[in-house]
Amino acid sequence: MKPGRLLERVRAVRPVVHHLTNFVTANDVANVTLATGAVPVMAHAAEEVAEVVDQASCVVLNLGTPTPSRLQVMREAGRRANARGVPVVMDPVGVGLSRFRAEAVAGILQEVRTSAVRANLAEMAHLAGAEGLLRGVESAGAGAAPEDAARRVARRYRLVAAVTGPQDWVTDGARLVRVDNGHPLLQRITGGGCMATAVVACFMAVAEDLLEASVAALAYFGYAAELAAAQATGGGSFRALLLDQLAQMRPEDLEQGARVREVSSPATGGSGD
Repeated sequence: MKPGRLLERVRAVRPVVHHLTNFVTANDVANVTLATGAVPVMAHAAEEVAEVVDQASCVVLNLGTPTPSRLQVMREAGRRANARGVPVVMDPVGVGLSRFRAEAVAGILQEVRTSAVRANLAEMAHLAGAEGLLRGVESAGAGAAPEDAARRVARRYRLVAAVTGPQDWVTDGARLVRVDNGHPLLQRITGGGCMATAVVACFMAVAEDLLEASVAALAYFGYAAELAAAQATGGGSFRALLLDQLAQMRPEDLEQGARVREVSSPATGGSGD
């Protein structure tokens, strides 16, 4: 895997990424998308969403602040993206926190062909049918190992599943890759997961292999967090430095700093469901 090459391609193409995201982290998501090299748009009006999807190279459905009207717009955007062959990335924020949220995520996954899910461990465990413990929308534990939960979700929904945490695990149900880049300060700011999802979408917008795109994106985001944390004095400075490191990182820097290991492949096999 060559994550630097994908970063270089994002910056050469500058794809449009349509984020239907939550209002808590919208500004962070937009800034991270720009820092990565893509172009964000955040159109939520039913009257224009299909037209905006037509201009996008990837669509993000972020369930952080769901309402019935927002969910209907997400379904419309997802269906339009499917019709155009545009990848759809879901961030099931807080799934399992409430019945409404769980039913919303299940409905979209049933109705919209989703390319990838990026979630924390509790969220992924819930999607896998295991116990997922949440405090608010933050993961507080799960009844499944992250790699097992991700593999179950990938196979159940035929997509790329990425669990982010102390280590990130990415799988398409056959291949399983571990990403060791990252820093604990990401847990001390609002929107770390939403920003990671945004970066995944930027890379997916220019890639053919969606698993490799997810791995490269998380290595890039995690390595930028490491570099930012080395200079930060707290969460506020870390947030600003993270944007700077994402924007300044060169493809060759990412190639040197990415810590990625393929754990299993169709040839080597792996644990089952």
